[in-house]
Amino acid sequence: MISKLVATVALCLGLSLSPLAAQETYPRHPIRLVVPFPAGGPTDVFARQYAARMSAVLGQPMVVENKPGAAGAIGSTEVARATPDGYTLLFGTASTHGLYNLLSKSPKYDSLKDFAPVAIVGSAPAVVVVHPSGPADLAALVATVRANPGKLQYGSPGTGTFLHLAGELFKTEAGRLDIPHIPYKGSAPAMNDLIGNQVGMVIDTLGTSIAQHRGGKARILAVAAAKRSDLAPDIPTVDEALGTQGFEAGLWNVVAAPKGTPAPELAVLAEATRRVMAEPEVQAQLRRIGIDPVADSSPTKAVAFIERERARFGPVVQAAGVSLD
Repeated sequence: MISKLVATVALCLGLSLSPLAAQETYPRHPIRLVVPFPAGGPTDVFARQYAARMSAVLGQPMVVENKPGAAGAIGSTEVARATPDGYTLLFGTASTHGLYNLLSKSPKYDSLKDFAPVAIVGSAPAVVVVHPSGPADLAALVATVRANPGKLQYGSPGTGTFLHLAGELFKTEAGRLDIPHIPYKGSAPAMNDLIGNQVGMVIDTLGTSIAQHRGGKARILAVAAAKRSDLAPDIPTVDEALGTQGFEAGLWNVVAAPKGTPAPELAVLAEATRRVMAEPEVQAQLRRIGIDPVADSSPTKAVAFIERERARFGPVVQAAGVSLD
């Protein structure tokens, strides 16, 4: 099956089939998929679903290994320095590959120069969440902030996290709103303070906040995505709520190999990923946990996407004066 898969991919991408023997036997043993965050979190859950299906398609186990620390930098650095043979991959995020080089003055790696992306595989849209006693909709929230600048505060999982920068992007796009940021050590503490009415607003992901919304303990005002989510079709997008255009902020995931990984191996991984992400069952599982699957990515598209995200958030990081150092 793998030899046919390699041949198909090679023809589609214009790759040479020489030496054929090396390409036909990849993968010859298990592949390590490093998750640079703790076990049990949303990134880890997604990675394990992906790895299970990739194992079936490739005919070799894809083994998940958690290497948390330094907001994902420890595991990412390890993969960047690994032997580029197709047997060590990273399950990265917007934080490790979109923001890290913007936030660190002394980076351990470069998300583009030191990696060969395989594909963008999914995105968890950010949401604006308030206490049930807060504004009824996003337009009302904006009006409240403009009438009382600096009074409303918003919480995020921490300084320099993607959701922190998504909050700063929202403030800018909604008309340079004055909403001070309160950093927490994770999404759960921020949500707890929102439920207790200790903070007025939280920027979270849809998947991690939908239960509180449905339980009446919090109210999601809008989703930062191009369209409404199947998980919560009643919640408008930011564009719908405010009349903006193109406001999107999703905590995306990327599968990446070390730079220098041979093109034939990357091609096999890319085609296998495309097949896995196109499976209806995989897509349904991800949507149930608030992740929008991406089934049409490729190494080239992934590089272009990361470049756009870095360019888009560069001014946001600079304006916010945020640094991880």
